[in-house]
Amino acid sequence: MGGAEWGLLVALALLWAGSFFFYKLLVAVLPPFTIVFARVAIAAAVLNLVVVLRGARLPVGAGLWARFAVLGLLNNAVPFSLIVFGETRLSSGVASILIATTPMFTILAARVVSRDETLGAGKLAGLALGICGVGALVGPAALEGLGRGDAWAHWAVLAAALSYGCAGVFGRRFRALPPLTVACAQLSSSAVLMLPIMILADRPWTLRMPGAGSWAALLGLSLFSTALAYILFFRILARAGATAVSLVTLLVPVGAVLLGTVFLEERVGASGWAGMALVGLGLLVLDGRAFRGLAGRIG
Repeated sequence: MGGAEWGLLVALALLWAGSFFFYKLLVAVLPPFTIVFARVAIAAAVLNLVVVLRGARLPVGAGLWARFAVLGLLNNAVPFSLIVFGETRLSSGVASILIATTPMFTILAARVVSRDETLGAGKLAGLALGICGVGALVGPAALEGLGRGDAWAHWAVLAAALSYGCAGVFGRRFRALPPLTVACAQLSSSAVLMLPIMILADRPWTLRMPGAGSWAALLGLSLFSTALAYILFFRILARAGATAVSLVTLLVPVGAVLLGTVFLEERVGASGWAGMALVGLGLLVLDGRAFRGLAGRIG
């Protein structure tokens, strides 16, 4: 990647890191399902407008839209809801580090579901490092006290990472479609799925009208951390490829921790930094390119 691509990648990491920051602001004033519905509905409206302005149109067919609904469930509705729930107890930085385990769950899901993922020594080592990182981050308390709120918050965010991993495997069947079309369709499906859940669970008509700060956070979450982030993602994907854009996984926790530290006065302890280091190292081992390049230079 050239300098422009690296700049876009850093921008994308900051946008996605911002979602953890915006969640932390919003959970203090709005219930989780309302936050998730607002995120996907506003982002879907924006991406539908982008599709129209580009002169494109979304595909038709009940079977295809049923698959879009499954993708929206796995990639938006379920993980977004679990992360918001987790951030009612966890700092935004800790939640982002836990979500960084998504590539590991993707590899395991591909192995279990499709059997097209081989687990060589390098990938097993990467998975082991990632598990150690999660252990350092979560700590023995989460294993001993599953009934406590903080423990369930850790497991909720890890379950969100698992859902993202399953979505990555399921999403492979949409490779023939333009990525922007898939993103727009899955967000639209997610909005439809989340609407009745939000109405039944949160009864939004009983909520107090959010203040200007909450509306700003909702718009930031939807417009920047979702709609704009998808547009940048597709641009990097087109210019540098899927392997290059996957590096964003390593950068998002760093951005989220920085935002939480500067604006929310969050503090990540020694176990958090150790967990981030181990998860990051595990992702580098799973990716393999950095070590292959180093071996090539040494050789």
